[in-house]
Amino acid sequence: MVKIESETAGPVASRLLQIGAIKINHKQPFTWSSGWKSPIYCDNRLALSYPIIRSYIKEKLAQVIQEHFEKVECIAGVATAGIPQGALVADLLELPFVYVRPKPKEHGMGNLIEGKFDKGTRVVLIEDLISTGGSSLKAAQAMQDAGGKVIGMAAIFTYGFETAVKNFTDAKIPLVCLSDFNHLLTEAVKNQYLDEDQLIYVKSWRLDPANWK
Repeated sequence: MVKIESETAGPVASRLLQIGAIKINHKQPFTWSSGWKSPIYCDNRLALSYPIIRSYIKEKLAQVIQEHFEKVECIAGVATAGIPQGALVADLLELPFVYVRPKPKEHGMGNLIEGKFDKGTRVVLIEDLISTGGSSLKAAQAMQDAGGKVIGMAAIFTYGFETAVKNFTDAKIPLVCLSDFNHLLTEAVKNQYLDEDQLIYVKSWRLDPANWK
């Protein structure tokens, strides 16, 4: 299951556009680490520098976790951008917090997961951004391998790729997102970041992002 919160989808997208956390450039596309060219670049870490927006996102993430994953016992942040968001949410919900590294620490204890939790603990992971879902689900698998019971994941934004929906469905991990690509485009047009012709061009990217030019 992948769910977009209709109450927050527009307001979150609008706030992220406002502070430049999401940038749209149809003339000079951005290059992702995967090598993909994209007219959109999302860096939700910028929201941490804006207290009002940071608090809004924290409260909404906590709200969706309480609504969809009410039996949660621990919050886990996915490194790196999910760590501060997860810590904020865990503090608000008064729950234990851990975080998952992309790979084991290369010195010391060699930890992949930092923090303390018991086997069987019901965990919700926090992500800032979902693209294909690969790294997020890798973190979820690490939690499960360590004995945690992953009951879901909450994220700020998703591009809404079909491969991500399939990956989360196959993994049987529910995902709830505060906003997504479609609501972002609606807000971008409404607030004059894009006109209708540019909108069509940007929409074409999501159809085949790996080969888009």
